Amino acid sequence: MNILVTGGAGFIGSAVVRHIIKNTDAKVLNVDKLTYAGNLESLREIEQNSNYRFMQLDICHVESMRQAFDNFKPNIVMHLAAESHVDRSIDGPAEFINTNIVGTYTLLEAARHYWQTLNQDEQSTFIFHHISTDEVYGDLEGTLDLFTESTSYSPSSPYSASKASSDHLVRAWQRTYGLPTIVTNCSNNYGPYHFPEKLIPLVILNALDGKPLPIYGKGNQIRDWLYVEDHARALYKVVTQGSIGETYNIGGHNEKQNIEVVKTICHILDELKPQPDGQSYESLITFVKDRPGHDLRYAIDASKIEHQLGWTPEETFDSGIRKTVEWYLDNLEWCRRVQDGSYQRERLGTGES
Repeated sequence: MNILVTGGAGFIGSAVVRHIIKNTDAKVLNVDKLTYAGNLESLREIEQNSNYRFMQLDICHVESMRQAFDNFKPNIVMHLAAESHVDRSIDGPAEFINTNIVGTYTLLEAARHYWQTLNQDEQSTFIFHHISTDEVYGDLEGTLDLFTESTSYSPSSPYSASKASSDHLVRAWQRTYGLPTIVTNCSNNYGPYHFPEKLIPLVILNALDGKPLPIYGKGNQIRDWLYVEDHARALYKVVTQGSIGETYNIGGHNEKQNIEVVKTICHILDELKPQPDGQSYESLITFVKDRPGHDLRYAIDASKIEHQLGWTPEETFDSGIRKTVEWYLDNLEWCRRVQDGSYQRERLGTGES
């Protein structure tokens, strides 16, 4: 089996590539543009494996995508390449429109033209798997409500709007052209190799440097947290066992307020790496002006993937967040290298630029 993974040097994509190479006999072609958030160090442990190949390509480049399909001849496409940080989308939406919408369109067309050259048996086993986010659904109003696969889309940010658009394109290519597609929408991921602009790695690294721990608004925003390696398992299960034309929501069954997440990290750091002055890291918490258009609550109903495919997360939030903090403590040099001067953990996405 040949699997083409776009965005395989990113946070979730690298976890998917590592999972496939370490646990299956499939051959993987990792196509990644290597933007600021893509890093080949996250693939160091499998980069010498004979089943793994990497090509630095832009999914928006038509000819590059067609050549990748023609040369590698994938049975499966797992499309994870995307601009993904909400704050950055507020400051500069154009890159999100280009990568997430135009890039997905370009990839769909390359996949369609390749798929049409296959014989009937090959066409019947080909799958285009589009990996998306729960943010396309917008804000949950009721405290007991959950996002299901039939929840209407109501994106709030340029990022989520661009991902909603890409989801619609994928489904349109399935209905109009018959391209065999599957869509998954996931909750907030966390774990090793996460670029330090996101909440959990940002808090860990700021705390270790004695810097303020910025909390948007009151910190009462609720997210469902999914350990990235659980997500990687789910994605492989969907693409190998899921049904064409279906959508699967993937969540971690771990709803937490942002302030709870930050305090949990502080308590683990108090235990593993106490501050020299003996104060709790909680003393560094600083409340800042909220993000424009910030959704209050996301929560996934993941019963479909559990009942139909038998997937459930292995990590609880408590076990996953401890593993994550420990990983960052053990890999501080990686964190310094990937920031490479282009990002110094400054605040983004105020909407004032």
